Amino acid sequence: MKGTVQLDERPDTAQRTSDRKIRSGGLAQRLNALRAGVLGANDGIVSTAAVVVGVAGATTDAGPILMAGLAAAVGGAVSMALGEYVSVSSQCDSERHLIEQQSQALRNDPEGELLALARSYEERGISAATARRAAEELFASNALEAQMRERHNIDPDEVTSPWHAAIASFLAFAVGALLPLLAILLPSPELRVPVAFGATLLSLALTGAIAAGIGGGSQLRAAARVTLGGALALAVTYAIGSLIGTTGLV
Repeated sequence: MKGTVQLDERPDTAQRTSDRKIRSGGLAQRLNALRAGVLGANDGIVSTAAVVVGVAGATTDAGPILMAGLAAAVGGAVSMALGEYVSVSSQCDSERHLIEQQSQALRNDPEGELLALARSYEERGISAATARRAAEELFASNALEAQMRERHNIDPDEVTSPWHAAIASFLAFAVGALLPLLAILLPSPELRVPVAFGATLLSLALTGAIAAGIGGGSQLRAAARVTLGGALALAVTYAIGSLIGTTGLV
């Protein structure tokens, strides 16, 4: 009886483990998407701020600053979206290829694939009998999903959309770019650069801390790194803009 009880309970344990893995996988995808959005906004902040501060170093005229800022915001957002689309499209192609390979393997050798799944459970410490039973139950429900989740951590019904990634990157960058644009254009001419510096560095510190918090790293260290890098970028572009302005080139 003792052996029978163990056999009845352990598939439930294996199922609970599988359920936790599925939930944690979905959570990890959402966290990765959130972190990518935060980093996209961070790129929008620092790149646009560097452009408008550099132009502000050369001229106090709001027109050139606005045009340069808009060009940087739109061009950067499109570039981010295009890069994300290409990257995620390649990932999707790889995932679809793996799904097709696994589907073919299941058609050609279903028993061999069942044994492979059972062995993967055995490697986690489940007894051979329980592993076999758990694999059979999962195969009866959805063999392809069971294999893809266990062997590749992929849900065949939830392949990443490159369009979603591209749109999210575009919007994140655009939202980030809006802050330095407002910070440089709304204040009076003599306050534009200081306000833009302060708002940009504060925003970078916030996005750096959020990204580190999502990833489980040190928020203070991440905020300090991104703020230092942003300050360096702003200082360099402002110095170049001021140099060009004093030489009379613009």
